[in-house]
Amino acid sequence: MIEKQEETDMRLKLLSPGEMNEAQKQTYDEAIAGKRGSAPPPMMAWLNSPEMARHATRLGEMLRFNTMFPPKLSEIAILVTARHFTAHYEWFAHKRLALKGGLDPKIIDDIRDRRTPEFDDPKARMIYDVAKSLHEGHGLSQALYDEAVALLGERGVIEIIGLCGYYTMVSMTLNTFEFGLPDGEVSELA
Repeated sequence: MIEKQEETDMRLKLLSPGEMNEAQKQTYDEAIAGKRGSAPPPMMAWLNSPEMARHATRLGEMLRFNTMFPPKLSEIAILVTARHFTAHYEWFAHKRLALKGGLDPKIIDDIRDRRTPEFDDPKARMIYDVAKSLHEGHGLSQALYDEAVALLGERGVIEIIGLCGYYTMVSMTLNTFEFGLPDGEVSELA
C-alpha cells in the first residue's frame, strides 16, 4: 500500500493557474466550468499538451456523465481498469463514486481482490466481462462480442471500450507521474 505523497515527490511539477500559459489556462478554465466543477487530476499533467488536455478532458466528461449506463454500471468498467493498472489514485476516486452510484461494496471488494464478483444484474456482469477481456485478452472473443451486443447493443459495447480506453490513459498518467493520494489516505491496492 502506498501512502500520500507530497506534490514535490511527483515526477512532474503541476502548474498553478498563475503559472499557466494562455492555452493551458483556457483548458483549465473550461474544465472547472464543466460538469465536474474542478480540474481532474490527470488533466493537470496533460496541460503540458494543452490541446490534448482539452480533448481528453471533454472525452472524460462525456464518458463520466453521458453514456447510456448509470454510474453504478460505468464505474464497474472504470474500477476494472484502475485495478488492472493498480492505479492507486484512480481506485481511490472511483471507489467513492461507485459507492455513491449504488454499486454493491462486495462487488468493489471482489474487483479490488482480483476475484470474479457475483452479479444479480446481467448488464453489470457483461460490463465486467467485457472490461476484463479488453484488458487481459486485448479484445473480445466472437462469443463474448455477440453476447455483449445482444445484451448492451453496439452503442453499449462502444461505450465500454471508450470507458476502458480513456481510463487506461488516466491510469497510465497517474501511475507514470506518481500522483499521490489525499492527506491521510492509504491505498487499498497491493
